[in-house]
Amino acid sequence: MPEQDSVYDVVIVGSGAAGLAAALYAGRYQMRTLVVEGEFGGETAKAGIIENYPGTPKIDGYDLMQTMKQQAIDVGAHYLEGWVSDIDGEEGCFVVTVGSTKYYAKTIILSGGAERKKLELPNEKELSNKGIHYCVTCDGPLYGGKRVAMVGGGDASLKGVLLLGAYAEKIYLLARSTVKGEPINVEHIKKLGDKVVILEGTQVAEIVGKDKLEKIILTKPYEGSTELVVGGLFVEIGAKPNITLGQKLGCTLDKFGYLEADTLMRTTVPGVFVAGDTVNAFGAFKQIVTGAAMGAVAATSAYEYARQHADLLCKVHWKIAPTGIAA
Repeated sequence: MPEQDSVYDVVIVGSGAAGLAAALYAGRYQMRTLVVEGEFGGETAKAGIIENYPGTPKIDGYDLMQTMKQQAIDVGAHYLEGWVSDIDGEEGCFVVTVGSTKYYAKTIILSGGAERKKLELPNEKELSNKGIHYCVTCDGPLYGGKRVAMVGGGDASLKGVLLLGAYAEKIYLLARSTVKGEPINVEHIKKLGDKVVILEGTQVAEIVGKDKLEKIILTKPYEGSTELVVGGLFVEIGAKPNITLGQKLGCTLDKFGYLEADTLMRTTVPGVFVAGDTVNAFGAFKQIVTGAAMGAVAATSAYEYARQHADLLCKVHWKIAPTGIAA
C-alpha cells in the first residue's frame, strides 16, 4: 500500500495558466492536490508583458504565473519540480512517476501545454541556441544592436517583434502569407518605424552557418537578393499539443490531433481531465484567460468525479470534502 504522503485526490501535470488555475480550484475544494511543474509557468511565463488578462492591465507573464502559484499554495496545493516520466493505472488508481518516485491519484488533470513548432529545415537543430531561438523573452536580450529575423504572422510573432524592438537594431518579420495578429499589436509595431521590415508571403528556405547562424535564404527576394544576413532567427509559428501522457492513459484524440474532451474537460478515460493547449476547446483562440478557465472547469469536474466515486476506485483511503462544492 502506498504511503499516505504520496497519495493525492488529484495530480495536475503542468504549471501554465491552466494547471495553476486548476490547482487553485482543487485546493479550494479541499482536494489533496499535487502539481508536477515541468517548466514553470508554461508559455505565459515567457510571454513578456501581458495586457489582456482581466483585472491586471499590465503585468509580466512570469509575475502573473508566480501570483497564481502562490494563490494555489495558500489554499493547500503542493508543488513538485520535475517531469512526469510515466503515467499509468494501478488498482483503480492512477500512478504518476516523477524521477524514481511514484505518486498515486484518484484523478488526473493533463495541462502540459504544447511544444513550439520547428521549421524542420536542415541545420536547424544544429544551430539551435546558436542563432536560432524559440523564446524571445529568454534570448532576445542577446541581440542588442544586431539584425534579427522573426518567422510567423500571428500574435505570438508580433509580440515577439515588440520585445525584440527593445534590443535589436533591425527586425525582419517573415510571414508565410499575411500578418494576422491583433490590430493593437500591429499598431504597436508601426510605432517602431523602419526598425521593423515586414515581408509577407516569404518563408525561410535555407539556414546557413557552421558554428553559428550566418544568414538565411528566403523564398522570395528582398531588395534584389534572397540572402538575408542576420545574427538571430526567432521562430513563432505555433505549437503542437503535448499528448503523449494522455495517449499512455488511453485517451482518444480529436480530428485535429488534440486530446478529445467534452465541455466539462472530461476525456474519454474516466477520471482523466484536460485543460489548456492540449485540448482544442476554443480552436485557434488560445489565450491565458481561456487556459485558466479550462483549468477551473477541469478541477471542478475532477472534484465531482472524486466525490461521486468516493473510495470505490482506490484501496487507499483519503479524505474528500463531504459537502457540496466550496464557494
